[in-house]
Amino acid sequence: MMVKAFLIERSSWIMLFVSLQLLLLLISYLDASIALTSMTYVVFLSTLIMTVFFIIRYRIETAFYRKLRDRENDLELWSLPEANSPFEKVVEQTIALEIEKLQEAISKKQIAIEQEKDDLLSWIHEVKTPLTVMSLMIERLEDKEAKAELTYEWLRIHLLLDQQLHSKRISFIQSDVYIERVDLESTLFGEIKTLRSWCIRKGIGFEIDLEVEEVLSDAKWLAFIMRQLLTNAVKYSNSSDLSITSSISGNQTVLRIRDYGQGIDSQDLPRIFDKGFTSTTRHSDHAATGMGLYLARKVAEALHITLEVQSESGVGTTVTVIFPSANEFESTRGV
Repeated sequence: MMVKAFLIERSSWIMLFVSLQLLLLLISYLDASIALTSMTYVVFLSTLIMTVFFIIRYRIETAFYRKLRDRENDLELWSLPEANSPFEKVVEQTIALEIEKLQEAISKKQIAIEQEKDDLLSWIHEVKTPLTVMSLMIERLEDKEAKAELTYEWLRIHLLLDQQLHSKRISFIQSDVYIERVDLESTLFGEIKTLRSWCIRKGIGFEIDLEVEEVLSDAKWLAFIMRQLLTNAVKYSNSSDLSITSSISGNQTVLRIRDYGQGIDSQDLPRIFDKGFTSTTRHSDHAATGMGLYLARKVAEALHITLEVQSESGVGTTVTVIFPSANEFESTRGV
């Protein structure tokens, strides 16, 4: 491709050279005093010299552009190839100037994003205080029906704020992970306790059978994953128990959370972990954000956890959580 580009770039020079050689042959043909054979020999030598000259110039003139083409698409000035000719220096200076402008724009954008993130995190923490007060006020209510309704709405706000808080923290999760032995039972019971009022309202119970009670993970982020999975299971279930079991498969711990609720349509199943995806069939579910499973998958990837989902519409859903073996945490801080 570079040869073709070089020839196209020099096409006017090539045409000029060919035209001059043809002109010499024409003059020799028309002027009997000039031997055509001698002129043909001159044209042949000129063409040979020009060909060698083009080959040499090709290697010299395309070196800069080959390096420019093959460089990685980054914004590092040091990666620009060294320019030798005046035109190459013009190209180098222009690209360097554009890179500097882009770097400055990116820097300003990053500062704005970081500021926005800090403001949002600060706002979330500030909102948690009145939410806590609201929870205490709800507990004092004597009207059980009103208490249940308010508790349900309070829980929805609490879970949405929790999602927002963790979505902003995910970008620096690698520096926020501490791997230790986590009690699976206490983690699950803690999240079930948070959802207790919602479960009571919907008539949902839990059947828990944990063959394995401890796993290697980060307690805080694992709790977040369980929160998203249990929230989804409770949300799409009614008057049925959720089954939670753990077992050993090979050298890995496997946790299964099964509900007997609405299930997931087969056409939606491949997309449930996509950001913002809710459903192609349940258009009436305006409360869904499509963020819970997406965030759970992002956190799971950072913890080397595999999430698998099997579901059948109208029958129920089983989420399988596969924990890594100990040697898989070599790249994770804090083992």
